[in-house]
Amino acid sequence: MLAVAEFAPVAILLAALVLIAGAILAASHLIGPRRSGPVKDIPYESGVDPIGDARRRFNVRFYLVAVLFLVFDVEIIFLYPWAVLFLKVAQGSIADVAGFESLGYGPGFLAASVGFFFFLLAAGFVYEWRKGVFQWD
Repeated sequence: MLAVAEFAPVAILLAALVLIAGAILAASHLIGPRRSGPVKDIPYESGVDPIGDARRRFNVRFYLVAVLFLVFDVEIIFLYPWAVLFLKVAQGSIADVAGFESLGYGPGFLAASVGFFFFLLAAGFVYEWRKGVFQWD
């Protein structure tokens, strides 16, 4: 059973976090500028003045670029744990955790799986390129 004393560093860290965040908020409120007016009081929406019809059309390329960024960014993040696991399996330094190697998941399987992953990534990239997503006419 864990003792309360083991959580003391976490409690100190959380208390320091709350104090620093509160101090920053209080300082910005006390020291910050206090200007107001019709221009300062309107909502700010990503650099576009919110004037006019709310149902107007936006260029779909903005959303396509955002989705592409998320897709490629998330896929690259998935490569880090794979690389660590591949290195351990290739060096033979991984213990047989939950029967990992007894199921036949060795370095060859891991290399083939990431090869298939890159194939799907490249196929999606070529598809988007042919559809003209990257052209800003």
